[in-house]
Formats: sequence, C-alpha cells, structure tokens
Amino acid sequence: MYFAYGSNMSSARLHSRVASAKIIGPAFLRDRRMLFNKLSKDGSGKANLVESPGDLTWGVLYEIDIQDLDTLDKVEGGYKRIPVQVWKSDRKTVEAVTYVSKELTDDHLAYEWYKDVLIAGAREHNLPQDYIAYLERLPSEPGRTKSETAG
Repeated sequence: MYFAYGSNMSSARLHSRVASAKIIGPAFLRDRRMLFNKLSKDGSGKANLVESPGDLTWGVLYEIDIQDLDTLDKVEGGYKRIPVQVWKSDRKTVEAVTYVSKELTDDHLAYEWYKDVLIAGAREHNLPQDYIAYLERLPSEPGRTKSETAG
C-alpha cells in the first residue's frame, strides 16, 4: 500500500507514473502535518511531512504492484520511502509506505500549479472540506508552469 499526500493524490498524475496503482480511498496519518518545505530541483517547495502532535494529514491510499515501488522511488527523487500506519475512512489501520524528505526549505514556496494539483486530488477523493481549506490557505507563488519544471 502507498499513502499519497502530495501531487500523487491526483489519480491521473500517479497513473501517469505508475500504471498499476489502484485506488483504495481516503486515509489519514496521525501526528504529521503536510507542508511545502521539501526543496525541489526547480527551486520551489514541494509537499513533505513533519512531525506535529495532534495533527492529521489526509491523503489517498493506493495499492501498487511491488515491482512498481522501484519506479516510484525513482520518480520521487529527493524523498525517502518510509513505512507508516494510516487510518482509512472506516477507522481501520493499514500498513503503507510514503515518502519524506530531509532536504528542507523555509524560504521557498510551492508553485500555484503544484498546489492546484494537490487540491484537485483532494477534491477527487472527497477528502474532508476542512483539510481542503487547509491546502487552499497554504502560501504559493506563480512560478514557472508545470511543463517547465521537474518534480
């Protein structure tokens, strides 16, 4: 199982990277907050998880063929795959993997197009409205277009 909390919440984006991905549904991770504090090669901030007691990070749980995890590792350059325990909407726990980065930035914003992909993925999977509102409030900048940037 793979827990996507960033741009891979968009099933179209993830399927373009890993064809075997099957949507399981919404899930959340306890005591973590999603911030745009991963420094990307394009100079922008990308989604990352930080410890934050009492917070929840919502995302999408996918089933991915084990051999496709290597592909996802390459696509998610700059991130490290880690095991996590997530809760599905029915409150059952599931062991999954997700990606975090130690290449952090506090002075780079996400590009608007990137933030829009996260919000679209959150809406696609009917994540809680208060979480979508949180994503919408995160600062971003116009920056370069998606076609001009890399992960």
